[in-house]
Amino acid sequence: MCLAMRYAHARHATSHHCTRRRTIVVTTVPPVRVAAVPSAHPYVSAITDPRHVTVLSDPPPPGAPAGQWWPPQVLLPEWLAAHADEFDLVHVHFGIESYSPDELRATVATLHRLGRPLVYTVHDLENPQLSAQDTHRASLAVLADGADALLALTDTAGASVRDIARRPVTVIAHPTLLGDAARPTGDAHDTVRVGVHLRDLRPNIDGVGTTATLVRAVAHLRAQGARVEAVVRMNERVRDAEAAASIALIAEGADGVTIERGTRLDDDALAAWLADLDACLLPYRHGTQSGWAELCYDLAVPVVSTPVGHIAAQHPADFHAFDMGEPVSLARAIMDATGPASSSPGSAARSAEVERRRTQRRAELDSVRAAHVAVYRRVLAAEVAA
Repeated sequence: MCLAMRYAHARHATSHHCTRRRTIVVTTVPPVRVAAVPSAHPYVSAITDPRHVTVLSDPPPPGAPAGQWWPPQVLLPEWLAAHADEFDLVHVHFGIESYSPDELRATVATLHRLGRPLVYTVHDLENPQLSAQDTHRASLAVLADGADALLALTDTAGASVRDIARRPVTVIAHPTLLGDAARPTGDAHDTVRVGVHLRDLRPNIDGVGTTATLVRAVAHLRAQGARVEAVVRMNERVRDAEAAASIALIAEGADGVTIERGTRLDDDALAAWLADLDACLLPYRHGTQSGWAELCYDLAVPVVSTPVGHIAAQHPADFHAFDMGEPVSLARAIMDATGPASSSPGSAARSAEVERRRTQRRAELDSVRAAHVAVYRRVLAAEVAA
């Protein structure tokens, strides 16, 4: 069924009562069928209102292991043409680095030819998986120019996208990804604990610079009598073994600094690890937004970070900036983040703040989902009118 038929459809029912005849006209609006790129992502699940939106499963790439969605098949012109009757629009979030700007240009052209709208949420003005950004910026420009609706997560990121695309951008906040599950509040301890998780040392993680700055900041604070300790965690499997060795060497013997190596934490284990912190240090050398900043907000853990991208705009009151390579600025940011207005792990204040934020985020999630439905309906109505 074409879009015009799907979205201009009405059901007529006729009933008889005594000698009078009534015609009841009930307008039905079917769920929007979204081919998301990708669909198997916590963010996509969070923004989807299951009452009004149906998200297609990720088409499996040929030869890929089960559960792998990349390279995203939805962006291939041949997939779009073969499955055009199965979706109403495409919503791109991540994975554009799988294709060249010219290939994405063909994707956009195919969608236009098929009469299927494109929605693009610009999560990454800079791609955290890449060091060089020129190709990513070119790909972003292709999608931004061809999309029927552009979305951003913060006002400042939205302004940057508008500068690129020279067209309107809808700003919809990043929602919580924790749902209604119980949220950990950490265990009490008698020190200020700062943690940084370097994960697998992907390109936008400055593991060496962050660790070196943190070691010196902790030494500076402890020399002034502050009860501060730091934990630096990395996955067992990392992308840069040489950097991992340097990080371990930098922290070796440093008073108050511990290195952890372990398997990749699942969602529950990561939340528990973060909840034990008085402040979370983000180790980015470049980036746009941070899902970690959102998780820290949910857990009432203040964020300490370099002022990269638009992370500061996500939750400004919980953001404390420092300059990489400047341990005094990091020490100051740690003290600001863990001052009297903050809550410590395991405390009644931390529990109360986590619960307050859970209530606030539940209401926000409803508005985020409604905003996405409104965008989908708008671009579909425009397609029908065209």
